[in-house]
Amino acid sequence: MTDLSQADAPRTGGRQYHIALERGELAEYIVLVGDPGRVAKVSSRWDSVELNRSNREITTATGSYQGMRISAISTGMGTDNVEIVLAEVMEITDQPTLIRIGSSGALQPEIALGDLIVSIGAVRLENTTDFYVHPGYPAIAHRDVVWALEAACLETGARYHVGMTATASGFYAPQGRAMRTLPVRYPDLAEELRRQRVANLEMESSALFVLAGLAGLRAGTVCAAYAQRVDGTFLEGAAKEAAEARCIDVGLAGIHLLWVIDNGDEGDHQARWSGSIGGQGRKR
Repeated sequence: MTDLSQADAPRTGGRQYHIALERGELAEYIVLVGDPGRVAKVSSRWDSVELNRSNREITTATGSYQGMRISAISTGMGTDNVEIVLAEVMEITDQPTLIRIGSSGALQPEIALGDLIVSIGAVRLENTTDFYVHPGYPAIAHRDVVWALEAACLETGARYHVGMTATASGFYAPQGRAMRTLPVRYPDLAEELRRQRVANLEMESSALFVLAGLAGLRAGTVCAAYAQRVDGTFLEGAAKEAAEARCIDVGLAGIHLLWVIDNGDEGDHQARWSGSIGGQGRKR
């Protein structure tokens, strides 16, 4: 094992430098969210909370949910932030399972505002992961997590789609959004991705999939569609809050299902959910 210098792996009082956590404070089942405010929305569904901590834009909660020890941590926006959080999380956990609960813009006309998208992989429209792997290296969600998230969508009754996600390095020009004051180099990006059958566009998943894959970890993403890039509409108000709530419920149900199976108590969950995968609940 490489002996890292303090400059390579800085710590503050024994805690990881950016996330301000030490070994034992994170569970092995972790929900990732971008918005720090979403951590409280996730942990409000738990049975108990043992830890709350915020450092910089990173907020963490650890507690118990239906018998499972679980953590939620915010990554902020973008693959550069995801890289920092994951690198430090991996230093103080053993074999974490990671599920991102996020928001995205839909690229296919059949995806309605508020629908959920379970990612099978991500187009790498960012360069953070180029510092780890060859540019042609694929960003792939773990099949167990894809299955669990799809099963959770069916169990909760959420309208959902399964497909390829594109991960951009920013929100405006990097996603082909028209700007009033700044030039956009690829104004037809969203349409090009739509023709390539990419389901949605966001800013984090490719880093999650690549780094988790390199570390031999399970990771996946479920996102709500806040924007519809085909017709230019955007979700607001109560409808946006309801979509976020559905996404959180699915993320928690999915990671709990994996915990149940990992602990050898598959019970009725696996039989009921696996039997319904590919049935009437799926929306393509």
